[in-house]
Formats: sequence, C-alpha cells, structure tokens
Amino acid sequence: MAPKHHPTPLSGGDRKALAKELTKARAMTKILAERAAEKRAAGEALIREADGLACQSWNERMWADGGPIDPSPTIDQAINGGYAWLEIRCSRCKTPRSVDLATLSHAATTFIHDLASRLRCVKCAKAGRRPPTELHQVAPRQRRYPGED
Repeated sequence: MAPKHHPTPLSGGDRKALAKELTKARAMTKILAERAAEKRAAGEALIREADGLACQSWNERMWADGGPIDPSPTIDQAINGGYAWLEIRCSRCKTPRSVDLATLSHAATTFIHDLASRLRCVKCAKAGRRPPTELHQVAPRQRRYPGED
C-alpha cells in the first residue's frame, strides 16, 4: 500500500505544524502497536490458563462421575492448556495406554469425549478384535505403563 500523501502547506508555520503532527502520529503508531502486542500476549496467556482449567475440571468430573463426560475440552484446547496426553484403557483386556493428542489424525476441534469410540486397543487389534477404549483423563505428561513400548 502506498504511503498517504499530505499536501505540503505554503506557509512555513503550517509546514512545521504538519511535520510535528506527522512525527507525533508515527510515534503514537509505534506505542499503540506495542500496547496491542502486550494485550494480545496477555489474552493468549489467559486463554491458555482457561484451557488448562477446563482440562482440570473435565478430569475431576471424569474421576467423580466416570465415563466420557460431555462436554469435554477439544483436542486443541487440551494441547493449548498443557494437557497433551490422553490416558485410555481397553474395555476388553484392561490394558492402559497414553495417547499423544498432537499426533492424532483427528481435527483439532474434535471433543475429547468423542475419541472414546474412535480409539482402539493395539493389543486386541492384533488378535482380530476392535473393542472401544475407556477414557480416563488428560495428562500433562506421558505415563509409562509396564509392557508398553
């Protein structure tokens, strides 16, 4: 975009006043851009905190009530809130496993409770069965289980 053209006034006093106003406007632009960046960073930090609290709330409801509780945070909200791992258990063989939410091929807007019917046990799949999994909680770190690769 081309810079805005300000016609130069004829008198010297007006030229000085225009130059002064242009300098002030350019300085104000820089100040406003810095404030906007600060507010955006503060807003993103608040959103991260809110996403983390939503994950903690969902974990507590899962622990208290059991089952895939609706509504749950989305995959994107869980990752943004610092909860990048989903702990699941096979409904048939009861084998626990941690799933990295970032590597799932599902859309980031998919709710976590919708994953219960889509995730399958690797151990049972080798035996020709495809039972659904039970969701337990979202976690900030991967939990290692015995016998897991």
